Amino acid sequence: MFTRRRLLGAAASLPIFGLMGRPAFATPEVYSDGGLALGGADPVAYFAQGQMVQGSGDYTLMWRGTTWRFATRDARSTFEMNPEAYAPQFGGYCAYALSQGALAPTVPEAWTVFEGKLYMTYSVDVRGLWRQDIPGNLAKAEPYWPAITRS
Repeated sequence: MFTRRRLLGAAASLPIFGLMGRPAFATPEVYSDGGLALGGADPVAYFAQGQMVQGSGDYTLMWRGTTWRFATRDARSTFEMNPEAYAPQFGGYCAYALSQGALAPTVPEAWTVFEGKLYMTYSVDVRGLWRQDIPGNLAKAEPYWPAITRS
């Protein structure tokens, strides 16, 4: 499995996502960095505050095999009542990479809320590519999900 540092180094030396193909083993349903979904960012804050907010170890929840952090008790309760409304699409994997038929990790700073849904991308630069044609990229990505995680 790639670490973020190793993946960034490889990506810098090849065309974008050049090394990222379908994994040879089943991939977790939700991308997590060090066991934390969204790198520890609060998923509710993307909607409620329109920005990335770091969650707290005081407000956590296990959902879909990974730990989610929240900035407040209210945010945790909001997520717990309807996690599908706040969790990122495509399990938090890079939406743009998926549109290219690949899986890639994401960073909490590279996010977009589009039509009431949260999408994550590999980097802020890749987010720019994703945003050039969100509907078209979604149409390309959706056929791959979730089967690509079961390869």
